[in-house]
Amino acid sequence: SGQHRVPRATAQLLAPVGDPEKVICVGLNYHDHCQEQGVKVPKEPLIFSKFPSAITGPFDDIVHPEDTSELDWEVELAAVIGKKGRNIEEGAALEHVLGFTVANDVSARDWQMRRNGRQWLLGKTFDTFCPLGPAIVTREAVADVHNLWIRSSVNGHRMQDSNTCHLIFRVPTLVAWVSRFVTLVPGDILLTGTPAGVGVFRKPPVFLKRGDEVQCEIEELGTICNRVV
Repeated sequence: SGQHRVPRATAQLLAPVGDPEKVICVGLNYHDHCQEQGVKVPKEPLIFSKFPSAITGPFDDIVHPEDTSELDWEVELAAVIGKKGRNIEEGAALEHVLGFTVANDVSARDWQMRRNGRQWLLGKTFDTFCPLGPAIVTREAVADVHNLWIRSSVNGHRMQDSNTCHLIFRVPTLVAWVSRFVTLVPGDILLTGTPAGVGVFRKPPVFLKRGDEVQCEIEELGTICNRVV
């Protein structure tokens, strides 16, 4: 209608889904990310999770915990579930997806890789460790979700630069796979993995420090930008 508008500068944009029932994540899901750490390509999707309390807005701060010295970035394509389902057939899986958005799977590598019995959960789920946004782009509005460039930068320096065509397990496969184990419900978030270029596998490793600015962007979906505090 053109009515009820507010200036963008006066509004704080929140995460498009702030309190989902589940935040489901996929590890080792880009060929180049497997190569950079010298591991074999998985034969089945590697699933872990974040707690919903990790979600923060697309331009909100990432809080650097005192408990870690190895804070890392991971730009990811996120799918938002729009239709409830269990044991979903792969051919019908995209019908259960409302749309897509940009996520940063922020990770405390020391907790992910060495502490907590090497279970990934704690290293992935500190508060503010899942910036999300800037909006949900509906499935129908994306020409080909498996052919989008996906990038991240830190303080203006490009760190990740890939394409979703390099996904090992594509969105329909992931939706069908996860639904074998749990019922997917509207609002559930599915993070589909990150490409090469994360900090921990650089030589020497590079980790985020307070004051850094992390930008994650995906073609057709938009950009999120978060400062580390």
